[in-house]
Amino acid sequence: MKITVYHGATEIIEAPLNHVGRPRLDFGQGFYVTDLKNQAIKWAKTIAEKRAAQPLLNIYTLDRDAILAEARCKIFTAYDKDWLDFIVGNRRGENPARDYDYVEGGIANDRVIDTVNLYMTGFYDAESALQQLIFHKPNNQICLLNQTLINKYLVYNGTEKI
Repeated sequence: MKITVYHGATEIIEAPLNHVGRPRLDFGQGFYVTDLKNQAIKWAKTIAEKRAAQPLLNIYTLDRDAILAEARCKIFTAYDKDWLDFIVGNRRGENPARDYDYVEGGIANDRVIDTVNLYMTGFYDAESALQQLIFHKPNNQICLLNQTLINKYLVYNGTEKI
């Protein structure tokens, strides 16, 4: 199935690159999109405010089924121990994302980052952290870690000013 995905930014990004972003993000260094338009708009406004720039919504079509059939994929459906350890591993620079081309799942955003940080520092054990996370409904992010997949399965459809 082909789905519409969004990337909130302050630049028009017609040809995304997987190696431009920061390396210690939730799902590793890659090109991040979401199928939740409002989430991308919120992110665009957040970074635009920091940069005193125009928020933009880049819009793409992603052939998700082709990627799932061809690539090394990791999909998280909940804030669970697997998700928590993956996020923490990437944020610590251990890079568990290196084993994948495509990662999808919840965001460690401002609603859950405190719990993740308390787990990372050892204040929470996994069980305590997961007890906190069950109260949060995950948003959705997709990280494209493989440039060949981006070139082949992500099609730029345009950019809207927000």
